[in-house]
Amino acid sequence: MKLYVSVDMEGITGLADHTHVDSSKHNYERSRLIMTDEANHVIAAAFNEGCEEVLVNDSHSKMNNLLIERIHPEAKVIVGDVKPYSMVQGLDSSYSGAMFIGYHARASMLGVMSHSMIFGVRNMYINDVAIGEMGFNAYVAGYYGVPVLLVAGDDRAALEAEQLIPNVTTAIVKETITRSAVKSLTPAKAGELLKEKTLAAFKNKDLVKPLIPPEHPLLRIEFANYGQAEWAHLMPGTEMEGNTTIVRFQAKDILEAYRAMLVMIELAMRTSFC
Repeated sequence: MKLYVSVDMEGITGLADHTHVDSSKHNYERSRLIMTDEANHVIAAAFNEGCEEVLVNDSHSKMNNLLIERIHPEAKVIVGDVKPYSMVQGLDSSYSGAMFIGYHARASMLGVMSHSMIFGVRNMYINDVAIGEMGFNAYVAGYYGVPVLLVAGDDRAALEAEQLIPNVTTAIVKETITRSAVKSLTPAKAGELLKEKTLAAFKNKDLVKPLIPPEHPLLRIEFANYGQAEWAHLMPGTEMEGNTTIVRFQAKDILEAYRAMLVMIELAMRTSFC
């Protein structure tokens, strides 16, 4: 069995605000260590369950956060940016399952550091389904026939996962108080939980079906301001919806929709606020 693990940062144990996830801030180096340890708990449990290969994709910000010298020696790691498929780079139909670790709730929802890719996105939709990073990544996994077996993060990320993916196993390492305050397990207790939930996810794997995306998905992204929408609309094939900040793109498949999303948000980040 081959396992794919995507590791984000905002949903890692004890991380509450931007000082934990911004590489220029004082809490970041501590957070990298906790993030790496949490990935290792899942990797070790997977190998103990008989996995032959575990591929770990660093999926936060510039995607160079994991301390590779501390990662389980048998794992393989994707690190760095730019990646054509970002948080799901390297995922394909050869994997039996995927696990999302350190994940958070989508933009405009209650949850610790909730957002969707960038803070300029209010909502993203595939057809009429509101999704965030978790949902988009799960759709890409579903395109390849790969089920998402485990989602670990805060309580609101777990709720979002359960609403999207029937029978998914969730590991709640912290509870939301506000968007920048949490009630958290300690890393030691979270490690025990992650090992336990990884094993539970494997035992439950036959009950989880891949999240199959629409054949010809319509991607719609609602941005925070009109300038961001204007920048995103520079991508060929996009349309702006009336007098709104929603930009739409008709994709041939979910892979094209995913790459379109990446281009649109990169353009939107060029907006000046001064």
